Amino acid sequence: MKKLILLLVLIISFTGCNKTGVKNGDVLAEGNSAALTDLNNDIPELSIYNLPATWTTQHNKNIELKDLQGHVLVMVMIYTSCTAACPRLVADMRNIEKQMPQKDLGKLKFIMVSIDPETDTPQRLKNFSVENKMENDHWLFLRGTPEDTREFATVLAVSYKQISPIDFSHSNIISVFDKEGVMVHQQEGLGVDNVETIEAIHQELLK
Repeated sequence: MKKLILLLVLIISFTGCNKTGVKNGDVLAEGNSAALTDLNNDIPELSIYNLPATWTTQHNKNIELKDLQGHVLVMVMIYTSCTAACPRLVADMRNIEKQMPQKDLGKLKFIMVSIDPETDTPQRLKNFSVENKMENDHWLFLRGTPEDTREFATVLAVSYKQISPIDFSHSNIISVFDKEGVMVHQQEGLGVDNVETIEAIHQELLK
């Protein structure tokens, strides 16, 4: 069902869209359109790397999701002013991180996507990362436009709704994506047994 949701979103979003780009660190010579076409063709149809949105990190850098290609992604949607579910989701993400071998952390990205981009400025995200001791390179905080955030939440099957000027109700889902940006596992709930999530991550790291 979740793959079907993802496929439908991608079809709706990209029909008639032919946005091109390169992976982070790649350099293409001017006029080398064949190489560029091959690169884009390497991205699977169900990959989130097909999404064209630009996101801003806690370091105030603009990136596209395809810049993360080659990493296994562990992703959750939160907002920094949350005092109920989000601190527990943060704890769950840190628990997953602690179970990863140190040698594998460079192959992983633990990503927190804000559902409240108006409040969660890059500086606020940076402060949140410091307060929660998530300053290592494998931690990434992202904010986008309200429209891109809503679209991405749909891809992740995450629902959220603003219920007051400072509060949101939202799904509690941690998603795992393979190195090509295809969703391979989801963990739903707070403080749940993450054995299957850990196994899914290990399996992707071995590929």
